Amino acid sequence: MAPSVDTLLVAHCRVGFEAECGEDLSRIAAHAADDFAIAKTDRSAFVVATCAGLDERRLDAASVSTPPVFARSVFSATGPSRLTGRDRVTPLTALAARLQPPFSELWLETPDTNEGKTLSGFCRRISPLLIASMQSSGMLAAGDPTRHRLHLLFTAPDTVYAGTSDRATGSPWPMGIPRLRMPGPAPSRSTLKLAEAFVTFLSEDERTRLLKPGMRAVDLGAAPGGWTWQLASRGLRVTAVDNGPLKGPVASEPLVQHLRQDGLSYRPQRSVDWMVCDIVEQPSRIAGLVASWLAQGSCRRSIFNLKLPMKKRYDEVQRCEAVIGEALARRRLRYVLRFKQLYHDREEVTGYCSVSP
Repeated sequence: MAPSVDTLLVAHCRVGFEAECGEDLSRIAAHAADDFAIAKTDRSAFVVATCAGLDERRLDAASVSTPPVFARSVFSATGPSRLTGRDRVTPLTALAARLQPPFSELWLETPDTNEGKTLSGFCRRISPLLIASMQSSGMLAAGDPTRHRLHLLFTAPDTVYAGTSDRATGSPWPMGIPRLRMPGPAPSRSTLKLAEAFVTFLSEDERTRLLKPGMRAVDLGAAPGGWTWQLASRGLRVTAVDNGPLKGPVASEPLVQHLRQDGLSYRPQRSVDWMVCDIVEQPSRIAGLVASWLAQGSCRRSIFNLKLPMKKRYDEVQRCEAVIGEALARRRLRYVLRFKQLYHDREEVTGYCSVSP
């Protein structure tokens, strides 16, 4: 989108984390706009920043240099626009025409709240009508990676934010939510956290290269085995460390060795490809654990969860980021470190870190 004096940044987030999402937007807008203001929201599952002089090139650069942690999906927009009369397709098509079509995709979205979910039926009903209208006007170029996605975020049947996101910096999924199915053999829904982490932090090529059958992994705090199952299902050999029992088919999986030990003190005899950790413990202690595994060469990559406090959650993530970063910098290791509150997370964020000499 071209620079605008009153462009909005709109971000989806988890209910109850609007303040943290607002901090994400503040960090991005500080680099991408001449001035900005964050709208006060409470349990709305989305946050809006009003930006003066927002520039797409600066927005792309800011999204890469300061990737959001709590914002699931960010797009530049206008609104909220009120739709009058019974016809929704005509005014929505007119709104889209102002946002530099054609678009690669059309996403009809709602806030991820109970109230927002009541709008999903409305979105399903108008979606084919709107697609037909936009196709007849030449406003859709399906699959063209050079074109923006079109977001229509409905907060009510007659109220919508209309905007666009870039493939390079926007979320690859509507509302920032990947559609993952619960695998029947997995012993717990926590397996979806690790599955989402893989598709969030790793490209398709990286998933092929870095999750090869025969690689070795350690799962700290493994019971009942959701993360262990996710690794073993990809052909990795897993050492599952937990004093508690594994459940379901993973307990007898030939690729899994279960050690009834304390995950906080365990170390492998030789380096492994992956260490994953979903232990309920203070975030700073988990960050220190991850830092020591990576800095001492016990693993090459790690995915881990930080159970956040009720207050100053953004500060806690930054503190953990510093703990890991400083430990790896002392060893002069090159590293990639990212944090994201995933859709399948609750009062936590997931981290990913990889190191190279």
